[in-house]
Amino acid sequence: MSRRDVLKAGAAISVLAAFPSVPVHAAFAPRPGTWRNFELVTRVTIAEPTGFMQGWIPLPAFSDPIWFKPAGSTWETNAKTAEIVRDPKYDAEMLHVVWAEGENAPVVEIKSTFATQSRAVDLTKPTGPHTLSDAERALYLAATELIPVDGIVKETSDRLTAGAKSDLDKAQLIYGWIVEATYRDPATRGCGLGDVASMLESGNLGGKCADLNALFVGLARAAGLPARDIYGLRVAPSEFGYRSLGTKNEVVTKAQHCRAEVFLADFGWVPADPADVRKVILEEPPGNLPLTDDKVVQARSALFGSWEGNWLAYNTAHDIALPGSQAPKLGFLMYPQAEVRGMLLDCLDADTFTYAITARELAI
Repeated sequence: MSRRDVLKAGAAISVLAAFPSVPVHAAFAPRPGTWRNFELVTRVTIAEPTGFMQGWIPLPAFSDPIWFKPAGSTWETNAKTAEIVRDPKYDAEMLHVVWAEGENAPVVEIKSTFATQSRAVDLTKPTGPHTLSDAERALYLAATELIPVDGIVKETSDRLTAGAKSDLDKAQLIYGWIVEATYRDPATRGCGLGDVASMLESGNLGGKCADLNALFVGLARAAGLPARDIYGLRVAPSEFGYRSLGTKNEVVTKAQHCRAEVFLADFGWVPADPADVRKVILEEPPGNLPLTDDKVVQARSALFGSWEGNWLAYNTAHDIALPGSQAPKLGFLMYPQAEVRGMLLDCLDADTFTYAITARELAI
């Protein structure tokens, strides 16, 4: 698909992007009401230790009293130093560990606890006006290195939202277009890169959550709607039977997932996850489901305005400079990171790195 085709598709699909007229099916209808407590254990080692070694492990420290409450982290390590550090712009928390040169078995194990619950916003009943501070509004409207808000992003956003009568209309049109125009690409490494302009310029609208939800965020910001990615991890199976939207067991090493939010004055922060709709389409049995399949209709309806509380939130950060490292900035921080002799290890190769993450629900 060419750049011109992308823009034409945007104009055409924007008319079709409204939600299905059917209500959210009870089979997939996340609702708040039951807080769940979890313990997350992240264990990091270095497969081939040599020279100067350090690591940065994201901590579940995002906080929202409505749906996510971090309860702190503790750790055991043979590192020379270990301290919690924060990104100065987004306040993302990570544990920074530095091992002594010559340490032949570097290890750190972190235990984090948190409480989470499902959330849902009734989009038929405004509760506003809600406001953001000037600083928050500027932060969540700004461009990042991989999410510009001008050029083709602005042009696409304008075409998609032309004729919208409200901010809610704009957000729904963008969400609906992503559901219909993109696809989940199983060949994408990890969760993707989130290079929004490249996706639109190339016409390749395939990817995973860090791509598709970043596209939602970029198009929303370009439309004047504060929006953000929230980077996190699935920690439990879906209570609604969706295999693609939960974990299989307590091992969650490769269960990273980012979600998105858009700020609407009538409702506050509204959850959105068009990437998971595309995941349902690709992965729910028997696979490659049509948009009209009941599972897809349910997910599409639910995942603008609600999401299931089987997931933790690390942070909303972009363009992360790892403290003490000379490596280029990271687009986001959702995976453990480590550096050996000044070279970052491949965070997507957990077995060679190595790290393992487990999650278990606590009976509290």
